[in-house]
Amino acid sequence: MPSPGSARSGLGLLLGTAAGLGFLYALYRQRWKRTQRHGQNQLLPNSLDVTQTSEPRRQVRPLRAAPGEAGDAAVLPSLPPEGQEMVLDRLDFVLANLVALRREVEELHQGGEQRKREGFQLLLNNKLAYGSRQDFLWRLARAYSDMCELAEEVSEKKSYAQNGKEEAEAALEKGDQSADCHQWYAVLCGQLAEHEGIQKRIQSGFSFKEHVDKALALQPENPMAHFLLGRWCYQVAHLSWLEKKTASALFESPPSATVEDALQSFLKAEELQPGFSKAGRVYISKCYRELGKNSEARQWVKLAMELPDVTSEDSAFQKDLEELEVILGHYPHFSGLHDLRNSTT
Repeated sequence: MPSPGSARSGLGLLLGTAAGLGFLYALYRQRWKRTQRHGQNQLLPNSLDVTQTSEPRRQVRPLRAAPGEAGDAAVLPSLPPEGQEMVLDRLDFVLANLVALRREVEELHQGGEQRKREGFQLLLNNKLAYGSRQDFLWRLARAYSDMCELAEEVSEKKSYAQNGKEEAEAALEKGDQSADCHQWYAVLCGQLAEHEGIQKRIQSGFSFKEHVDKALALQPENPMAHFLLGRWCYQVAHLSWLEKKTASALFESPPSATVEDALQSFLKAEELQPGFSKAGRVYISKCYRELGKNSEARQWVKLAMELPDVTSEDSAFQKDLEELEVILGHYPHFSGLHDLRNSTT
C-alpha cells in the first residue's frame, strides 16, 4: 500500500501551476474525449492524442480547453510543445496520485481505530489539492463520521459531526446525483442530532430520511442505505408522546413508520449483503419479538452473536443481545429459570 507521503509528494508541483487542478482536469477531459472519437479506450498517456515520431521527444498537438468542459479553468493559452508536455506529465501524475489516494483512504477506512485516524489525517492533508472535488469531499465527510464514532468526549463528537456535515453539504452543492454524498450527509445529520434538543432532533430526522431516500433512489442495491432506512423507521415507530407532538407541530405531515417497515428494510440490507451489520441483526431480532414472532427472534439473536463488533453501535448492542437472550430463552442455561417460574404459577 502506498505511504501517506507518496500521496502528497506531488502537491507542491500542482499548487505552482497557474490554473491548478481544474486546469489540468480540463485537459484530461478534452484528451479523453479525443481518444473516444478515435476509438481508443485507455485513459493512460500511451492512448492520449499525441503524435509519435522517431524523435526522442514526443510531439504534442496544441490543445485548447473546450468551452463548457473546463469548469472553472480558463481557456488553455497557446504553449510551446515543451510546455504542453510538462503540463501533460503533471496531469498524468495527479491522476495516478488521486487514484492512489482514494485506494489508501478506502483501506484505512476499513481498518481499526488507528487506521481510521490515519485516513482522516491523510484526507485533511490533501484537502488543499482535492477539496474542490465532490468524490473527495464525501470521503472527508465520512472520515469525520468515523472520528465522531471514535471520540469519547461529547464536545469532540459534536464538533466532528458538525464539521463532517458541512463537508457533506459542500459535496452536495457540487451535484445531487451521488448516492454517497446523500448517504453520509444523512449519517452525519443523525450523529449531530444526538447532541441537539428535541425540536432539532425531529428536524434532523426529517432531513435524515430525505437524504436516505435520495441515496436509495440513486443506488437501490446499497445495503447501508437500507440499514439506515430501517433505523429511521424503528426510531419513528418508537417516538415518545412528546416527540410525536413536536413532530406534528413542525410538519404538516409528520413522519410515520411501523416496526414492520423497519423489519423489511433491515431484512433487505441482510439480503443484499449477508452479515452486513451485527447491529442490523439485533434490530431484526427486536422487530420479530415486538411482532410476536419469538422463534424468528431467537434465530436472529444467534446469527447476531456470530458476528464481531465492527462499529461502536455493534458494541452498544451487546447489552440488548444479553437481554434478548434472557427474554427469549435462547440458551439452555436459562431453562431452569423458566422452569422455576412455571412451577410457581
